[in-house]
Amino acid sequence: MKLQIHSIHFDADVKLLDFIQKRSDKLDTFYDRITEGEVFLKLDKGEHSRENKVVEMKIGVPGATLFAKAQNTSFEAAADEAIESLRRQIHKHKEKLMAK
Repeated sequence: MKLQIHSIHFDADVKLLDFIQKRSDKLDTFYDRITEGEVFLKLDKGEHSRENKVVEMKIGVPGATLFAKAQNTSFEAAADEAIESLRRQIHKHKEKLMAK
């Protein structure tokens, strides 16, 4: 899957970008019709000083756009949470398609 990764107000490390790309590619095993993907990496300046890494992921599938947002102490953990959420959404999307 071709991902566009945007790091907001900081420069993301190449290792982090590769990690997110590698983990996101596993979504293709659950649904091979993913058309596009976009990831936003942000640093939250809220009251949770430790859990300030935010990952927002949006993927396009035929007929829908799936979105997940996760916040954690590291971008890797937040990305894992967001990808797991997208995996569940893909599963539900496929079930709806089969029911039609």
